[in-house]
Amino acid sequence: MVSQFHGMVSVSPQMHTLFDLLPRVARADSTVLVRGETGTGKELVARALHELGPRRGGPFRAVNCATFTAELLASELFGHVRGAFTGAVRDRKGLFELADGGTLFLDEIAEIPVSIQSRLLRVLQERTFVPLGDTVPRSVDVRLVSATHQSLRAAVEAGRFRADLMYRVRVVPLFIPPLRERVGDVGVLVDHFIEAFNTSHGHLRRVTEVHPVARAALMAYAWPGNVRELANVIEYAFVVGQGSTMCLQDLTPELRGEEPPAEPRPAVTEDERERQRLLRVLAEHGGRKGAAAKALGLSRSTLWRRLRELGIHA
Repeated sequence: MVSQFHGMVSVSPQMHTLFDLLPRVARADSTVLVRGETGTGKELVARALHELGPRRGGPFRAVNCATFTAELLASELFGHVRGAFTGAVRDRKGLFELADGGTLFLDEIAEIPVSIQSRLLRVLQERTFVPLGDTVPRSVDVRLVSATHQSLRAAVEAGRFRADLMYRVRVVPLFIPPLRERVGDVGVLVDHFIEAFNTSHGHLRRVTEVHPVARAALMAYAWPGNVRELANVIEYAFVVGQGSTMCLQDLTPELRGEEPPAEPRPAVTEDERERQRLLRVLAEHGGRKGAAAKALGLSRSTLWRRLRELGIHA
C-alpha cells in the first residue's frame, strides 16, 4: 500500500515502520539523530517530527553545518553583537534564538568544528548560549534534531567529535534506509515525481506513460544519490524530452548506461615532452648515456646537464 507521510512516499515495510515510529518520537522533547545517506530525506523526517509534536506552532529552522567556516557557523547558530568580528556591523540573532519555542535542525552535524562543539553542548545541557562578542547568557527553549550520513562513533574515535556531545544529540537515533533497499519504492516514486512535474512543468510537456525500456533502466539503477537523485533525473527528463512518453533517451547518461565523459588531460609542457623523449631513448639504449647522447645528436656533457635539469637521475 502506498503511504504519503509528510512529504515522504513509500510502499516499503522499512519506511512504514519509520512512519509508525515518528508520531511517538514527536511527542517527547528528546534530541533526535537522523542517520541516512545523502538524499534520503533527513530534513523531511525532521520537519515531520516538528509538525507532529507539541512545538508545531513554533518556528522550524534548519542549517547545513558543512557549508560554513567555524566563525560563520558560530555566528549562524548563536548570533553576534556589533563589532564581534570584522564585518559585524550590527547585532544579528542566531538560529537558536530564532528557533526559540520550536525546532532546530542541524544537518551534517558531524561536520561541526571541535571549537564550536563545546558551545553546542552548553546549549543542550543548560539551555543557555552567549552570542559572539557578548558576555550575557541568553535562555532558549529549542528541540534539537540533527542528522548525519557519517558514524558519529567513528568521528569520536578519530578525535573529530566530542563523546559527551554525541550522547547528547543521539538520545533517540532514527535510521532512513537508502533507496536501493526500499523494495518497490523506485517505481512508486517515479510515478509520484512524474505527477508532480506534470503539475509544475506542464508548460514543457505532460508525461502520461514511461516506455518499458526507460522504466527498466530506472528500476535497475543503484541510485547512489537516493530520492533526491531520482527527483533530479525525472526533472531532467521533463526538460530535455518531448511528447507524452518518457523514453530512455530522455534519461541522464548514467541511466542510459553511458560512461561519463573522460576528464580533460592536463596540457603537457615542453619540459615534460623532452623528459619523456630522453627517458625513451635511454631505455632503448639500456641506460647507456653515451649511446643515448649519440642517438640524440648531443654531446655527453649536454645530455648529463639536461638530465639533471629535468630531474632524471641515474
